[in-house]
Amino acid sequence: MSTKFFINNEDQILRDTGLRVTKQRLAIVRVLFEAEDHPDAEQVLARARERDASVSQATTYRTLAALAEKGVLQTHTFDGGVTRYEVSNRPHHDHLIDIETGDVMEFVSEEIERLQRRVAAEHGYEIVAHRLELYCRKAS
Repeated sequence: MSTKFFINNEDQILRDTGLRVTKQRLAIVRVLFEAEDHPDAEQVLARARERDASVSQATTYRTLAALAEKGVLQTHTFDGGVTRYEVSNRPHHDHLIDIETGDVMEFVSEEIERLQRRVAAEHGYEIVAHRLELYCRKAS
């Protein structure tokens, strides 16, 4: 699918994406690779500005688009909301989305993975990629 990228060389990530290396773009890349959540563009911008106040909205949006186009980032639009970003080099996982708070939690279930493979095989297919998003609310 896409090349896997690792944070050990932010300059190279930008070069591989065809972007000029600037301190603003480096701040954006660092924010993305350090994120433990799934930030949207405005959250990326705010966090990057904490590192470098000169980061502009235009640079943030262009950088996010370029990184996503080259496969460095995955984009998610959970339930029609705003686009959120996640670095592509993370191990496979699925998402649990709290419909009341918007919180996104990652989880891995080998049982679900086996079931998906079995269902695909029963229909004569093999899975090449998938995304699973479960929309939930806290049980009362």
